[in-house]
Formats: sequence, structure tokens, C-alpha cells
Amino acid sequence: MPAASARTHVVDEPPATAPASHGVEVSLEAVSHRYDSALAVDDVSLRIRGGELVVLLGPSGCGKTTLLRIVAGLIRQSAGRLCFADKIVDALPPSERGAGIVFQNYALFPHMNVAANIGYGLRARGATGGSIKATVARMLNLVQMEGFAERFPRELSGGQQQRVALARTMAVNPHVLLLDEPFGALDKNLRLDMQIEIKRIQRELGITTIMVTHDQEEALGMAERIAVMNQGRIEQFGTPDAVYHAPESIFVASFVGTANLVPATLTRKHAGWSARLQDGSTLSLPQARPHNQEGDVTLVIRPEHFSIHDAAADGIPASLEAVLPQGPATIFELRLGTGSRAKAMTGGSVPGRRPMPGSYVRLQLSDDARVSVFAR
Repeated sequence: MPAASARTHVVDEPPATAPASHGVEVSLEAVSHRYDSALAVDDVSLRIRGGELVVLLGPSGCGKTTLLRIVAGLIRQSAGRLCFADKIVDALPPSERGAGIVFQNYALFPHMNVAANIGYGLRARGATGGSIKATVARMLNLVQMEGFAERFPRELSGGQQQRVALARTMAVNPHVLLLDEPFGALDKNLRLDMQIEIKRIQRELGITTIMVTHDQEEALGMAERIAVMNQGRIEQFGTPDAVYHAPESIFVASFVGTANLVPATLTRKHAGWSARLQDGSTLSLPQARPHNQEGDVTLVIRPEHFSIHDAAADGIPASLEAVLPQGPATIFELRLGTGSRAKAMTGGSVPGRRPMPGSYVRLQLSDDARVSVFAR
């Protein structure tokens, strides 16, 4: 069932390795927003701990960017309230609520050099020349661009422009850092480098950070907790491990990572559960969750939790249609006896002779498989 977003989601403790932080707690209480007749954000409540990095993850149109803009003060919500620490900030303009936002397109001033771009917000607030110079130097050091002060945006790579945009936002010492699809304009290799860099800076400063993305890998790699959104609501709010391995809805299971959705009939056994598939084969499950009632169900099985065996072995019968090597892992595209497709993934060798497309195999659950069960 989708998580009831009218309640505050605080289901996971922060990692034990998280640094001590004095960051500002951000609370959204029953926040909704409409664009005319369209409901973009639907009764969302979240509590984000001080110094925490939370990712709003979901498909296009799910309301995540609208929610980020509400936190920034660029949009005034239709209902609900927003607090930074214990202070209600709904009536405050963006310049007074202490949230700094980095946009996907960086929004640097092309006629200003790097130093002038970083110092722009300070000048707007009436800071003195000496103070601005010292802060710009500190920000350049923070984003590791000490030698770029005199360059203009057109002379920088995409990753360098992103660093400058981040430095400009951090120069005014915001209470909350907001990142709107910050890696969307970067190529894959540079995207990974910048994810590492921004996470380093965020942890170093201990600043409360909210990031919007539709990229699942990005969210799983960066977040301390992920809020998965669908049609304006929070479907699940939890650690990356919980969202991936213990999804609370079919939507979360399907959207976050790759999932095989396998229809079955669930029955209770003395030592656990038995799931009978539509082709007559069965899988033994030590536990059934989040749904644990007998009857028609859908099993959610990650590709890495299937192991491939020879056709003479026990397990689910399948025909192999394609093999896709992907460096350290290999993806197998299969068709089950029911006619539905499934994917399996292995990082090592397949027991016995390596299967080839067109061959028949059996699928078994790996020893560490974590199968989710939902009512059908």
C-alpha cells in the first residue's frame, strides 16, 4: 500500500558513520499544491533531519520539483506549512528563508567571471569588499577551483560550471541546500565524479540537503534517505537499502531498480511459505512481506536474486532469449513457461556450461534473495 503521506515519515535511523551536524531540520506538514485544477503535490508530510541528504525520487510529473520549489520559497503551497527548525517560513520570501538552490542549467551570469559569480549574492546583501574576497577564496577552495577565479562561464566545462554554481549558492551560508536535477546536463563519467564531490562537500559542511532526481542509481548512491514520489504523494520514505530491498508498494518495486513481477499463489507451510507459479512450478520463501496472507499475489524478484541452472535442475523453467555482458555483470533475458519475460543477473560464472540463447534453463532463488510479496 502507498505510504500515507499525511503522517510524518521517520522510519530509518541515519547511518552510524554519519558526521555530527548542526544542520537545520526541515519539516513539511500536510503540504499540497494545485496548478488550477491539477493537484501537483498531495498532502505530503516529511521530516528531514539536520545535516541529512534526502533525495526526492520519481518520474516526470510526480511533483518532486514543485515540492523543492515550495521549500525554496519560489512557490507558495496551496495548503499545509513548512518549518526550518521550529520556525514557520511560509510567509518568508526566498531571500529571507535561508534556502539556496542550484539549478540544472547552473544559471551563471555569462558576463561575470567566476569570482564575480560567486560573490554576487554577497554583494546583493551589502557585504564589504574584503569580506566578499575572503568568502570567494574560501568557496573556490571548497569546490577545488582555486585557479579559476578570472575565467568566464564560457571557458569552463559543465562540471566546472556546476562547481561554480554550488560555490555561489554556498557563499551566502544557506541553512538548507536544494539541488534540482544537478547532474542532468553532465555525461555519465563526469556525473559520477560530481556526485562524489557534492556528497563530500555536503558531509564536510553538515548542511541539510534536498536533491531532486529521476535517476534511481543517483538516488541510491547519494541519499541517506529517499522519498519516492508518485502522482504527488510519498509512496515510501526510507534508506536506500530499505527502498530497494523492502519496497512498500508495487510502484516503488518497479520504479527503483529492475524488478521481475511474477504472479503466484501463496500458501503457508510449516517452515515458511510456498509460492506456486502459473506454470505449476513452486518457490519456497522463508517469509512473506509486506503481504503475508494466503491467496493470489505478485512476487517482486530482483534480477540478481535469480540464479541460472541447467534444465535438469529444480526451479522455474525458462528459455534463454538474450545474453548481455555488461563488464563485471551479465544480464540474461528469459521467457518463463507462462510466456512472461524475466531478467536474471550474475557477476560470476553460471553453474555448469554457460547457457546460450535458445537453450532451456531453470531459475532458482539465490541464498540471499529478498523477495517482496504484494496482494494481487
